[in-house]
Amino acid sequence: MPDATFETGLTKAAVERRRVVIVGGGLAGLAAASALASRGLAVTVLESRPRLGGRASSIIDRESGETIDNCQHVAMGCCTSFRHFCEAVGCADLFETQRELFFVGPPGNAKVVRFASSSWPAPLHLASSFLRMPWFSRAEKLKIAIGLRALARDHSRADCSFQDWLNRQRQPEAVQRRFWHLVLVSALSESLDRISFRHARKVFVDGFLANRNGWQVSIPTVPLDDVYEFRIATTLRESGVQIRLKAGVKRLQIVEGCVTGVELRDGSQVAGDDFVLAVPHYLVQALLPEQLAGVAEVAAVDRLETAPIASVHLWYDQPLTELPHATFVDRLSQWMFNRTVLSDARSATTRDGVHADGEVGCRLQVVISAARDLSTMSEQEVIAKVNQELRQIWPERHEARLLSGRMITEHRAVFSPLPGVDEHRPIQQSPIPNLQFAGDWTRTGWPATMESAVRSGYLAAENVLDRVGQPENMVPADLPAARLYRLLFS
Repeated sequence: MPDATFETGLTKAAVERRRVVIVGGGLAGLAAASALASRGLAVTVLESRPRLGGRASSIIDRESGETIDNCQHVAMGCCTSFRHFCEAVGCADLFETQRELFFVGPPGNAKVVRFASSSWPAPLHLASSFLRMPWFSRAEKLKIAIGLRALARDHSRADCSFQDWLNRQRQPEAVQRRFWHLVLVSALSESLDRISFRHARKVFVDGFLANRNGWQVSIPTVPLDDVYEFRIATTLRESGVQIRLKAGVKRLQIVEGCVTGVELRDGSQVAGDDFVLAVPHYLVQALLPEQLAGVAEVAAVDRLETAPIASVHLWYDQPLTELPHATFVDRLSQWMFNRTVLSDARSATTRDGVHADGEVGCRLQVVISAARDLSTMSEQEVIAKVNQELRQIWPERHEARLLSGRMITEHRAVFSPLPGVDEHRPIQQSPIPNLQFAGDWTRTGWPATMESAVRSGYLAAENVLDRVGQPENMVPADLPAARLYRLLFS
């Protein structure tokens, strides 16, 4: 039976022989690899590090012997592309969806408030939880409600800093700090004066207002290396993807306006027909020829700024709390993840509540986003401060002894969502027809998140498929806005 012929004139056999080279084994590159391999293309992933995952990585802590993550990577319910990718590569079971969150009030009022949906439709589904937060006065709660309504109704295309917008809405400083900043610093890893209105609105509308499941957080129950190195890598290899680790790329080779191959740092070359450049934005220019790096939309990538995220790991000889996680108001510590409670016992022998020295204990991971201020503090000073805050929150566990602590800082964890930042983000189709860009830094409509990374990989894959005559929309639909939300704010 003859091969089917596509619009480009390529036969099915020719499509299957078409070689796609993906530079970068982070989430964007892996999403593109999964999408293209499942459509029958021959895919090679080149990763310079000895592991996959990019900025989502794990290390072995020498003192405890445990595998710990450089940062806590979580996804919200509104991240439909990320969820689709996890299901496609068979790692969805390694994430646990939290249908309730726990907020801890500021010093002096450290009450724990359970945050969960009520039976009311969106955007009223979280109102009862919000009203139970005793650290806001009635007047402040009214101000927040008015601010949320104004945010949902504001469809302006103009961009400004979110702090400027809040000031125009007459949001009090305490409300800005304890509500708006609390949510956005965790989602966008920046301060209010460095967050664009557009990206702030995206977080609140998609995550908390439009759909009753958008806010739910999915947390990995195993170290990130288990997610990427074992589960995702295994699935991709089984689907025919060739994964080459420790294969750093020196430069792209371009002949007569097309990429013909890549030169590796060891001098070897890898040829291909289509290419996806899925590296962090600050590495893009070094891999491109001078004539392409000077193109305006490509050169603009260098204007993206970055923000650091710190992760503090603490080991105690006995449980400090049974909460799986918590968000802290008005503290240096922002998010706490109880790795002993959350972790899958299959992933490591020390992850079942028994510390490496045989004592029954727990490990807590505390995340500090927009962590520039930590540069003036030593690692031990940060650990001591975080430990002090945790003990003030749970004083009844005063007998719990801190066994050890470690801080890991990802200095360029995300790009900063500054006002006007989208003007510097390129589309996935580069000026060269057979070269695609992929990464959370490309233009996806989302800030620097795992959702943005996956979407970019899918969009890059769409462009490749379109070139071979197999056009397909690969990005899943967003969560639908609730009827009441549409009636109120559309």
